[in-house]
Amino acid sequence: MATAPRRWHAWPLPALAAWALGWALFAGLGRLGAPPWLAATAAAAAGLGWAVFLSTRWRALIVAGGFPASLLAAGIGQALPAWAWLLPLGLLWLLYPRNAWRDAPLFPTPAHALEALAATVALPPGARVLDAGCGLGHGLRALHRAYPHTRIDGVEWSGTLALVAHWRCRFANVRRGDMWAQDWSAYQLVYLFQRPESMPRALEKAGAEMTDGAWLASLEFEAAGWRAQAVLRCPDGRSLWLYRLPLRAAPTSSGAGPGR
Repeated sequence: MATAPRRWHAWPLPALAAWALGWALFAGLGRLGAPPWLAATAAAAAGLGWAVFLSTRWRALIVAGGFPASLLAAGIGQALPAWAWLLPLGLLWLLYPRNAWRDAPLFPTPAHALEALAATVALPPGARVLDAGCGLGHGLRALHRAYPHTRIDGVEWSGTLALVAHWRCRFANVRRGDMWAQDWSAYQLVYLFQRPESMPRALEKAGAEMTDGAWLASLEFEAAGWRAQAVLRCPDGRSLWLYRLPLRAAPTSSGAGPGR
């Protein structure tokens, strides 16, 4: 029973399924009398919706772009008005605004990535936890699995993704907002799954706002130049980097001691 989901998610089955869904929608809406531009937009939107659940950017691009590319290859795209090709881009913009791409396009947290976190970072009942950039709520669910007794918040720049996360994660308080403008001082744990370029800013914010004894957890990406309190190995092989306040600089190659 446990192997069936893995076989279904094995690449490239998600891409093939998304492309088949797109063509099924396009053909089905055409038979119902929908104009070609509307059928193509609906099919492209289905691909975009599927793509946001994928864990890597290049796979998401393949899934989202598969139907439009095949439509062009089949020669059908020539019958569409030029403005019709802007509709999928508009949908992508609505789903994930440009400001959000400066942090992380969309990195869903694997379901069991945080299962060992509570053994290292013990939090009391009622402790406040923040998923900064919560996307569709994958990280919120993983945090709730690790800390069912805590108060979990999520902040997400995309209003569409925040709405979906709120619907999927009724146990959490999810709002649309800027993770960098959010005050982190009330949280005992802030969780991130961003990208390497975001980590210096995240450590600077944590050091300025979070109290001593609080934790910053970063999935996969290390904060270069800072000493991690612990590094956990996730079931899929990724690393979970844990930084406890007050932050300490990593030792230099000369063997100098840690500093603030």
